[in-house]
Amino acid sequence: MGRLFGTDGVRGVAGSELTPELAINIGRAAAQVLTGKTNHKPVVLIGKDTRISGDMLETALAAGLCSVGADVQLAGVVPTPAIAYLVKKYGCDAGVVISASHNPMEFNGIKIFSGEGYKLPDDVENEIEALILDTPEKLVNVTGGDMGTVSRIDTAVRDYVDHIKTACTQDLSGMKVVFDCANGASAATAPMLFGELGIDCTFIGTEPDGTNINAGCGSTHMEKLTEIVKEGGYDCGIAFDGDADRCLAVDENGEMIDGDKIIAILGTRMKWEGKLAKDTAVATVMSNLGFMNHMKKREINVAVTAVGDRYVLEEMLAKGYNLGGEQSGHVILTDFATTGDGQLTAVSLLNYFAKETDKKASDFNGCFSKYPQVLINVKTTNEGKAKYKTDEYIEGFIESKQQQLMGTGRVLVRLSGTEPLIRVMVEGQDMDVINEVAQEIADKIKERLA
Repeated sequence: MGRLFGTDGVRGVAGSELTPELAINIGRAAAQVLTGKTNHKPVVLIGKDTRISGDMLETALAAGLCSVGADVQLAGVVPTPAIAYLVKKYGCDAGVVISASHNPMEFNGIKIFSGEGYKLPDDVENEIEALILDTPEKLVNVTGGDMGTVSRIDTAVRDYVDHIKTACTQDLSGMKVVFDCANGASAATAPMLFGELGIDCTFIGTEPDGTNINAGCGSTHMEKLTEIVKEGGYDCGIAFDGDADRCLAVDENGEMIDGDKIIAILGTRMKWEGKLAKDTAVATVMSNLGFMNHMKKREINVAVTAVGDRYVLEEMLAKGYNLGGEQSGHVILTDFATTGDGQLTAVSLLNYFAKETDKKASDFNGCFSKYPQVLINVKTTNEGKAKYKTDEYIEGFIESKQQQLMGTGRVLVRLSGTEPLIRVMVEGQDMDVINEVAQEIADKIKERLA
């Protein structure tokens, strides 16, 4: 059985890979599994980002859910973390987000949250997947009065914004900040949220047309944000991705503040205030060696997981930690949220900028120097990914390149959980050396998988 669920739900090109037929069956299977676990008629909350395919998938998913007896509530365009919060607030049995996050507009995805606001565990996803792929004959439509209904919720944006505002502990009035909403879901919430916090706001990426999400804007394309911040004399800039579950920033000089820097800033402050649980932050294997050294000097422990915010969260919940995240800008603050939340991260970061009135954003950004990193994405297929996993020659070649660095750097090669890519990352002190090593590994992978 091929897997439908990756590290962040079901994802693919809308219309060809993620079809309406598949969305219907995901809805049918999810409702049937949830019904078995709740023993009552389930209620499912659906939100989406601004992709043109969102309407098609929302309609199909709702039809599938209703066909096996689940009621559906439509929240409209809201960030992914809004559904994670609202599903519990509204007493729903599950939540679904239709989004492909930072990916281009032709992609879309379906992420499912439990009634507690957490992404579904693997065993439940596997159960849903098995119904669709292995035993579709077990999917049975209901009839008559057992059929589900669809209703719309008009308060989702307001309720979510009010929740994030509770994380603001400082007077942010007078701060001058540019926000890039990626023409995505945060365009529906960020102007209300940050405007009501009294910030002198400038917004870009707030004119979604269904096809321009993440297009030359947002956390994957920060050039325009950087230019505006530098030329306009702003205190900093904040960028979200398409579904606003991640956040990156730039200081007043336009220098990047990535997820590692954000976690370092928040973690250091939380430790000083006695709020960092067990003096530990959770990061992934992609986090920079400079970050690791900085945290060690601050006597902050770092627990390391595989790449993926779900693995970060699993470690946090298992060990009782309250701060974790990824270099890419997924930051999880479990005192306020059950998943990564870009706008919550932004409020938390701005809190600390505002509290230290004698410091600029660049002072925070200079907390550590990053080791240079080179990342090469090797395009492949699902078959190529499978072949890579079993190729002992590639494994040995990568190990030889790790030995070549002789303790001055590291090599990390991993399969993307959301895209048809093998990611080659090399980190070290000498940029010329790591460039050469990364290219040699990428070339070898291409050669072996050809």
